[in-house]
Amino acid sequence: MNESQKPALAHGLDGSLVEPDWPALTLPEIRVALQHFPSAGEPLAIVSSSPRPLSAAAVVATDTGRVFIKRHARAVRDTAGLAEEHRFMRHLRDNGISAPVVFTTNSGGTALASGNWTYEVHSLPTGIDLYEDAVSWTPFRSVQHAHSAGQMLAHMHLAAEGFAAAPRKIQPLVAGFSVFASLDPAATLCQYLSDRPSIAQDPQTRTDADRALPLLTPFHNELKPLLPSLAPLWTHNDLHASNLFWSDTTSTARADSIIDFGLADRTNAVHDLAHCIERNIIEWLVLMNDPAAGDRVPVHLEHLRALLEGYEQIRPLTPTEATALAPMLALCHAEYALSEADYFLGILLSPPKARVATHDYLLAHAQWFAGPGRRKLLDPLRRWAESRQHSSAQKARA
Repeated sequence: MNESQKPALAHGLDGSLVEPDWPALTLPEIRVALQHFPSAGEPLAIVSSSPRPLSAAAVVATDTGRVFIKRHARAVRDTAGLAEEHRFMRHLRDNGISAPVVFTTNSGGTALASGNWTYEVHSLPTGIDLYEDAVSWTPFRSVQHAHSAGQMLAHMHLAAEGFAAAPRKIQPLVAGFSVFASLDPAATLCQYLSDRPSIAQDPQTRTDADRALPLLTPFHNELKPLLPSLAPLWTHNDLHASNLFWSDTTSTARADSIIDFGLADRTNAVHDLAHCIERNIIEWLVLMNDPAAGDRVPVHLEHLRALLEGYEQIRPLTPTEATALAPMLALCHAEYALSEADYFLGILLSPPKARVATHDYLLAHAQWFAGPGRRKLLDPLRRWAESRQHSSAQKARA
């Protein structure tokens, strides 16, 4: 992008393109930042600016190649918060997963703090950014893409084993699993809110959470006896098709690399798989733009079957994990919705955007799962788990 060009628009909460919340990166700014990352080279031009809304990022041509630079508000990600992600990425790379290499600074760190900003610089991963303009909650372009994404997620879960870091420190925009991992989600929800002053002091967040909790409690009751069998694991928690790089532009392309570990945390494999389903299989933007859509929200069951088949070719789920997937799918969005509200209220100071997170996301999705989503998606998942166990029992008797 030339300096005279307008900065790229960002993905809005309803899927439209909007003015970005954060100022776009400029070449002079990048030049100053990259002086602290000696291996990245001297910047020559901005090739493209990312449309993702939660930070400012760009692909930059340097005299040594191309790099990806991202600038965060320091209140969202400080150097310690980014280091949590970078250590996980390094572990995955050391265990065979293609993920971006993170450049180090002159002082040996993996992120740079400068004023109110924090910068990180990555290599470009293997593959093509095929879904660069796709927003979360839009579907795969083909069944084959869904199948390959499932395989990649399973490979990542196997590679993540042995990474024993603690759960992430409290910070906005993390998709953790604590509220519904507990035996008393109401008490844990209170603690979650009290640990985050911006949402603890917001009456509407509490109202929306209190309305969502009874809708989600039956799913927690279904999940609760299975929780002890779900092994803790560091996970991605945002494996949308746009966070994968692909082998080519065809409908049969395979997923080659994983990017964007910003929501990663210590959860479990079922939680991560549920997030992948939630991000790719349900067209939530239909519900966002028409709250009365209900039964008309598209659910791509053919992609779901392909995703699960691909996953299990690499890492077969245990019977307990398969049974846990339906209730986990109904629950997995809750904590990230609250984390988004924390970001919108505490960082952007935008109550209207926070209402999208707590009402249109946390509450409306809970209502959908308790209503038409049970029939359209959760019941088919339960039948899949039951048929899978029935097939296993038949094989055992044979």
